[in-house]
Amino acid sequence: MKKYIKLLTCALTLSLGMFLGVPLRAADFGLILDQTAAYSGSQNNAAPHNAVPESDDALEYSGTLTPRFSVTGDKSGVYISASAVVDWKDETLRCVPELLRTEFFMNFGSGDFSVGRMSYADPLGIVAAGLFDGAAVSLDVGEGSVKAGGWYTGFLYKERAHITMTQPELESYNTIIDYDNFADTYFAPRRALAMLGFEHQNLAEMVHVQLSLLGQFDLNEKNTLNSQYVTAKISVPADSLIFSLGGCLEAMEYADDFKLALAGELGVAWMFATSRLSLAARYSSGVSEDGSLMAFLPLTTVYQGNILKAKLSGLSVVSLDYLTRLHQIFAAGVTASCFLRSDLGTYNGYPINANAEDGYILGTELFGRFLWSPISDIQVNLGGGGFIPAMGTVHRNAPILWRVELNLIFALY
Repeated sequence: MKKYIKLLTCALTLSLGMFLGVPLRAADFGLILDQTAAYSGSQNNAAPHNAVPESDDALEYSGTLTPRFSVTGDKSGVYISASAVVDWKDETLRCVPELLRTEFFMNFGSGDFSVGRMSYADPLGIVAAGLFDGAAVSLDVGEGSVKAGGWYTGFLYKERAHITMTQPELESYNTIIDYDNFADTYFAPRRALAMLGFEHQNLAEMVHVQLSLLGQFDLNEKNTLNSQYVTAKISVPADSLIFSLGGCLEAMEYADDFKLALAGELGVAWMFATSRLSLAARYSSGVSEDGSLMAFLPLTTVYQGNILKAKLSGLSVVSLDYLTRLHQIFAAGVTASCFLRSDLGTYNGYPINANAEDGYILGTELFGRFLWSPISDIQVNLGGGGFIPAMGTVHRNAPILWRVELNLIFALY
């Protein structure tokens, strides 16, 4: 097998090397196997991400094989990666292929340019985060940089893009892939994303500033929903402390209506020699009583919590996290997160049901992890915890959601 891998690597190296004028020694090939087994109580992960649990327990398995290949030169390069995923969830076996980061990148002295499938995340990491198809450019301007990009989402795998801005998109996301109807069940919704950003690493010799203007445009023919986001984040180190503050103003146009929404975060991290303690608060607006604000609606869904896995829309989260390195090959961490509703109507996930009260505190999630990495090619991650509705005011009698998971990562080549 390794002989064929080497032959394939040489063929790709020759082809791309001739195209880019890159020496053969700059080629790199890798193969990663990522496996996760999980057992959870009450949570049915195949249901919509805000659904009330329907089963007492569930066993899941996911195995991902990811080959990657890159050729780099002095000022340009190509990176190609893909994956084949086999997972067992809700007593259903699936096999899903996916093209991952695949881009051509070039440095031209005062900046760089990329085209293809690439990673992007807004300054807060809650509006648009993940892989996108398109092009981006970055220009150095003194101590800062100006960035611009344009991307399309319609060729991405829907679970990778995780776009659920409208009810039809949520229903499409939760539809099982049908290879007899591949085009309608595999791909993400068709949306375009444009970005203009600025970053200064050391403003006034102490402040890290990030600014971005994002616009996403619905390319569907009916019931289009467009939105624009102005985001900003600053980080300030002070001895062993790092303070951060960020905010986002969203404007939405849907069904001839124009609405505004807000999101923000506040955090402080205390760095020690071998550990870190951090406190963070993240807010997203709900629907205000006077109708002046709508529920915050991001382009991509970034789950909040390891167990509750809630969408940040009409929801706020306060988290305390502690991470420590016990040994050169051992690390451990624990996180406590309190979830709160920003209004009484937007969030309708667990533990809200007919017996729920008009409280704002959903409950608290406790989750711990243990990491073992004996060598750089092997990583073992064991995690577990529970979401406790009794530590809230919405439905104290609701059952605890719990989850235990084991993740193994092997670099095979």
